[in-house]
Amino acid sequence: MKNELIHLLCKRSFQYSKEPTFKLASGKMSSFYVNCKPVTLSPRGMYLIGHLVFDAISGLNIKGVGGLTFGADPIAMATSFVSEIKKTPVKAFSIRKNQKDHGIVKWIEGDLAPGDRVVIVEDVVTTGGSTIKAIERARVEGLKIERIIALIDRQEGGIAAIQELVPDVVSLITRDELLEIYDK
Repeated sequence: MKNELIHLLCKRSFQYSKEPTFKLASGKMSSFYVNCKPVTLSPRGMYLIGHLVFDAISGLNIKGVGGLTFGADPIAMATSFVSEIKKTPVKAFSIRKNQKDHGIVKWIEGDLAPGDRVVIVEDVVTTGGSTIKAIERARVEGLKIERIIALIDRQEGGIAAIQELVPDVVSLITRDELLEIYDK
C-alpha cells in the first residue's frame, strides 16, 4: 500500500524543479512542493491513507485521530472510517485554525472529552509549526497526545521540533522516498 501511495503522490501531488521556485507557507523558497489534497481527497488516496494510518495507530488504545484543519481532516476521516471497518472504532476530530467565537468556545470539533488519548495527524511536515499548533490546542482542550503521524516528512527539521513536545512521531513517507520514485 505504501508504494502505491508514493506513486500516487508523485503523480498527483509532488512537484520538483532544479531551482527553488516554490514558495512555502514559511516564506522560504524550495525546489519541491507537495500539495496532498488531490490524493487525500481522492477515493484511492483515502483508502490507502486510511489503512496505513490505521496500521500506525493499532495497539495504542486511543479515542481519536485528528489534527489542524484542513490538511489533517481527510486523513483523520479516512482513518476513522477504516477503524470502523476493522471493528476498532476511533473517532475523527478537527482542530480549528481560529477559535470558535460563539456558542461553546473551543478549538476542537469532534466527540471527545478531556483526558481522551489521541493521535495527531498532519499531511506535510516542514518546520513542524502547524503540528505544534495542533498539539498546543489539543492540550488546551485536555486531550492526551500519544503519537504524531506525518503523511510526508520533508526532512527539514520539523520532526525534531515536534519530538520536543511529543517524542513518538511516525513519518509514513519521506521526501527522499518521493524523490526516488519521482526521478524514475
